[in-house]
Formats: sequence, C-alpha cells, structure tokens
Amino acid sequence: MWALIDNYDSFTHILHHYLLQLQTDVVVFRNDAITLQELIKLNPERIIISPGPQTPKEAGITNEVIRHFVTRIPILGICLGHQALGEYFGAELALASKPVHGNTSSIIHNGEGLFKEIPASFNAMRYHSLILKHWEVTSVIPLAFTPENELMAFRHEVYPATGIQFHPESILTEYGMQLLRNWDESFK
Repeated sequence: MWALIDNYDSFTHILHHYLLQLQTDVVVFRNDAITLQELIKLNPERIIISPGPQTPKEAGITNEVIRHFVTRIPILGICLGHQALGEYFGAELALASKPVHGNTSSIIHNGEGLFKEIPASFNAMRYHSLILKHWEVTSVIPLAFTPENELMAFRHEVYPATGIQFHPESILTEYGMQLLRNWDESFK
C-alpha cells in the first residue's frame, strides 16, 4: 500500500489517479484525518506528500510523517511536500523572488534518475510563492532548476527521499507521468 498524504490541494484526486497507474493500492489520507500511529500500523511501502495551500508547519501530520518514515521507505514530496522535505534536511523556506501560480516554466536537468528519458529542458506547471533557499549546505542533491536557478527537484544523498517543486499531475507539465514512473522504478 502507498499512502498519499493530502494537504488539501485542489488536484490531489488527479495525482491519486496518476499514482493508481503505477500501484493499484494507493490510499489517500487528509493530513488531519489520520494520526502518525495509525499510519505506522498500516505499514505503507511508499509515501507521497501532496501539494497544498499552506506551509509545511501548517500541513497536519506531514512533518511527523517525514520524521518517522524518511529513513525507512521512499517518500516523494510534491510542491508543499518538496518544501517540507527540504526544510527537514536543513534548507530555508523563503518567499520566491516572483510568485508563480498557474504558469509553466522551463525545467532544466541532467537526465539522470528521476529525469531519465526526459528531454534536458521541458515545461512544467508551477503553483507556489515559496522556494527552498540555502539548500547547498544540506544533504540534498539537486536534480533540476529553472533558468533563474531556483531548485525544482532534489533527492537526498542517503535517504530514499525526493522532492519536486512543480506539479507532475498537471496536464500542462510535460512528462509528468514519466517522472512519477521514474520515481517508482528507482526504488524497485
């Protein structure tokens, strides 16, 4: 079973539908409708932390889930989930120089791992006012940036944790399903 932590994002149902194409048993839990202890008893194989309108500190059990599971099982954080993972690893969450809500941006990467078989530059949908800063002094390995050098994806150097700032579930993100498939395959 995969657990999808829903941080009250409008499009969690689309993300859920995408994930069901990779794993038939994906259960959605609102971030305030399950306790950490209840989630532990369910013994998930993977955890996906959804986008949402708040900050990581306001995202229910999101930070508790990260603290407990980050060394144990693969975690994928998307948008707010990316920010929560980044903060956990020591990056600073700060206002972006320019908020981006409902706009596509070019994403640039090296084609490895998460971005295998995806062109070196592609367009992705973004909905966020906050970005991770000072990630360079953390244990994250950057995977993708905007042309303005904003961190758009990372993985941890040791733990099975991956963050994506943009929205792979958006119809305007090119290769969104491929990104999710690559994440899944990297832990098989």
